[in-house]
Amino acid sequence: MEYEALQGVLWTKGTFWVTVAVLIFLAFFGRKLVGAVVSMLDRRSVAIQHELDEASRLRAEAEAMLRDAEARREAATVQARDMLALAGREAERLAAELLADAQLAARRREQMAKERIAAAETSAIAEVRNAAAALAVKLTERILADTIDATRDQSLIDQAISDLPASLRKQAA
Repeated sequence: MEYEALQGVLWTKGTFWVTVAVLIFLAFFGRKLVGAVVSMLDRRSVAIQHELDEASRLRAEAEAMLRDAEARREAATVQARDMLALAGREAERLAAELLADAQLAARRREQMAKERIAAAETSAIAEVRNAAAALAVKLTERILADTIDATRDQSLIDQAISDLPASLRKQAA
């Protein structure tokens, strides 16, 4: 069958005329069709290029935001470390201050206790002296009452009165 289609005069066949009609159609409208298709493809290419540019710009912004976030995180980490170090130093300072205050309070209490002990000691010594003096006075009274009678008493008083001016001169000198 194919062999028969190729035999004979070419322009008498229908396929020839269909081919000629398609070629004429393409000659008249092909440019417009190709121009429309090319224009459509160009618009599509421009739109795709615009989307690629937008995506590239968004990616650059995202990378910049990521770098900024990482820098802020690093700064926050450094600041947190500094704050921890400062808090540690402050805690050490407060501990040393509290220790010094406690030692000072202990020294004050110790000093107050020593002063109380010294006051109690002084008071006890004074009480012992007063008691000893009272005892000595009582013993002296008893001894004098037992050993000195009225005549001996009068002679001691007279002797003390006569020795008085000499004693006063001695004290004045």
